[in-house]
Amino acid sequence: MATASGTWGYRDRFGDSFGRTYFRRFGPGVVSSIGVGTYLGDPTDAVDDGYREALVEAFESGVNLVDTAINYRCQRSERVVGRALDEADIDRDEVVVATKGGFLPFDGERPSDPSAYVRERFVETGLVDVDELARGSHCIAPDFLDAMLDRSLSNLGLDSVDCYYVHNPETQLSVRDVDAVYDRLEAAFTRLEERRTAGDIGGYGVATWEAFRVPPEHPNHLSLSEVVSRADRAADAAGNDQSGLLALQMPFNVEMADAFTANVHERSDDGDGGDGGERVSALEFAHDAGLSVFASASLKQGELVAGLPDAVAAELEGDSATQRALNFARSAPAVTAALVGTSRREHVAENVAAGTFDPLGAKAFDAVFD
Repeated sequence: MATASGTWGYRDRFGDSFGRTYFRRFGPGVVSSIGVGTYLGDPTDAVDDGYREALVEAFESGVNLVDTAINYRCQRSERVVGRALDEADIDRDEVVVATKGGFLPFDGERPSDPSAYVRERFVETGLVDVDELARGSHCIAPDFLDAMLDRSLSNLGLDSVDCYYVHNPETQLSVRDVDAVYDRLEAAFTRLEERRTAGDIGGYGVATWEAFRVPPEHPNHLSLSEVVSRADRAADAAGNDQSGLLALQMPFNVEMADAFTANVHERSDDGDGGDGGERVSALEFAHDAGLSVFASASLKQGELVAGLPDAVAAELEGDSATQRALNFARSAPAVTAALVGTSRREHVAENVAAGTFDPLGAKAFDAVFD
């Protein structure tokens, strides 16, 4: 697991190469504000090799954050992360490793009949109760997450991960009401609190696509105050003094900025969350609650490589549109790191070099939206 001494040692080794605030507090130590994502790409050996080379290069260049998920590229992404951690000239305790559970994963390749695969590998084996499935591919039942965490640790070749995300829980809203989804999240959190006590995870989070960016009337909305409340209750049920909820993951980029601009979450007057208070954005809520936000889709899955709006680009430092886009994402309040998918070694240097430039200050960032 990443440790204070390990991550601070990593920072001491690389920090002088980067701008201010490149390394930021997370968990027991610090983490680079640019992280490597592993979502995109076909489940092939060639893509595996590309990711492995890119990850090793990133780990040895000042990036000590990697984000993956058991379903990414049919479990191949986790396995590649494990190989890269072994190959790179780093120690395990220097690197923050995050993965996710929730979607039923294929194994190595996409099956010709996905429905039959799910039925044979998950339902008939008892890993998943069919009543807990959403859209035939998603489950957050505690026993299922337990099994998937074990499988992720095996894929990664690790004894523990630093952050384990419940993956896109809003998927469950397609088959059950919001209160039932909160109940299932609380049950999932309780199991993750137990795994935290056991030392299998450093903490946990919620990774979403829409849930925290859309208004309460939207069918995929989840309330951050309720999520935090359920995590507190889970900690109590597990006998822990405080919640292990550490992080939120959501898209954030110059063209998908509603995590900052949309005031869709209730905050009570004392700032602790709850109904009846003012509405604030997801990022403001996270900042007040002490939760780290990891920005996915920082390049909008490659679209922003072609360029940013002129008025925004003019305010940002960087030698390329890619670097300016990454620096926009990591300038936002509560954003601990911007994640960027990097499956080619030749892209690593450009992405990492974004961190040599300073992010926008708070006033300058706010001014972008004036």
